[in-house]
Amino acid sequence: MFENLTERLSRTLKNVSGRGRLTDDNIKDTLREVRMALLEADVALPVVREFVKRVKERAVGTEVSKSLTPGQEFIKIVQSELEAVMGDGNEALDLSCQPPAVILMAGLQGAGKTTSVGKLGKLLKERDKKKVLVVSADVYRPAAIKQLETLAADVGVDFFPSSVEQKPLAIVKAALEHGKTKFYDVVIVDTAGRLHVDEEMMDEIKDVHKALNPVETLFVVDAMTGQDAANTAKAFNDALPLTGVILTKVDGDARGGAALSVRHITGKPIKFLGVGEKTDALEPFHPDRVASRILGMGDVLSLIEDLERNVDKKEAEKLAKKFKDKKGFDLEDFRSQLQQMKNMGGMMGMLDKLPGMSQLPGDMKDKVDDKIFMQMEAIINSMTKGERARPELIKGSRKKRIAAGSGTQVQDVNRLLKQFTQMQKMMKKMQKGGMKNMMRQMKGMMPGGGMFPGR
Repeated sequence: MFENLTERLSRTLKNVSGRGRLTDDNIKDTLREVRMALLEADVALPVVREFVKRVKERAVGTEVSKSLTPGQEFIKIVQSELEAVMGDGNEALDLSCQPPAVILMAGLQGAGKTTSVGKLGKLLKERDKKKVLVVSADVYRPAAIKQLETLAADVGVDFFPSSVEQKPLAIVKAALEHGKTKFYDVVIVDTAGRLHVDEEMMDEIKDVHKALNPVETLFVVDAMTGQDAANTAKAFNDALPLTGVILTKVDGDARGGAALSVRHITGKPIKFLGVGEKTDALEPFHPDRVASRILGMGDVLSLIEDLERNVDKKEAEKLAKKFKDKKGFDLEDFRSQLQQMKNMGGMMGMLDKLPGMSQLPGDMKDKVDDKIFMQMEAIINSMTKGERARPELIKGSRKKRIAAGSGTQVQDVNRLLKQFTQMQKMMKKMQKGGMKNMMRQMKGMMPGGGMFPGR
């Protein structure tokens, strides 16, 4: 997420962080670099101009000159101005109305509207304990209705049926009526993708909006379109009273131009980020956390929230009890750890949120490949219960059988067993309370130290 911008800004700000005093000259040079970094990240020019102007005003003022560490103070200013560009804080959905609260989703074709409807339905159901109904008014793409029906079943929310023979207005009115009579808390309406230049389609969504009077009208836009995302959001906002933006495909966006341009250009807050294909890959947007990630400082708060949401408490307690009773760590426990990591978006998803990870060399990041974890899980799944409990049983013929069953090679099985042995040793150190020893073990398991060998 925003790797190019993070790398460029981190490099630029590193030059200034250790300075004992800041002069007009070195502030000017640094700001020129910051300006170039933002323009290369496809941030809209008016946003860049305003940002650089505000940082300069604060940097040459008393804030920096009175500080004991001017370089660090300058970085704090850059961070707070990044936050200001993206919004004052997380703006949650406003669902305080007579139920059902209607959420209308709008956007261009291919932006990820239907997927976002499913993700949002899941989030509202699981996090906010809402009774959710979803409906598709996209009668121009037959597969869209079926796609939403499948998604609704996957995430466990109710689906209101519709068909391509119906008019969008008739569909949404019927869905709203159904939502009222069946006491739904939230009705999420998926609409057809449309271009802001298509007057007929824009009139249609205006009519739908008028009939529904939604509490939230969210514009769904692909982050990878850069500053164009902000411009299309503005065009839609001129036609519809938008209440917020969902930025999708952020995990594939190395630049970050959209995230930094949307709020300034549209005046509307980014409410959610789509950070992957999985149905739980929708994160509330926190400007302070994103600014921290852009500057390579990580996002530990989001990581903690991920842990709280995705770690299986029962499994964690079971493992803790095993430790307490001085029972060994076996391959069943190892598999459980791999599954929990997968639930949190894989190793790369976790590393992205840790401070300083932007400074990891590219070849090291390449070694942290989530496919390796999937392969490891497949190998453990191919073992018998007895083999998972007693890995020492796994010799020649068993290794061949396990490799064949998991579609891997014997050397892959050997590698997994070696990694498991390292993990086992580390767990023993933890049981004995030797934190220093454990940290030494973990260091050996980081990229380049054996845990993620080059393939």
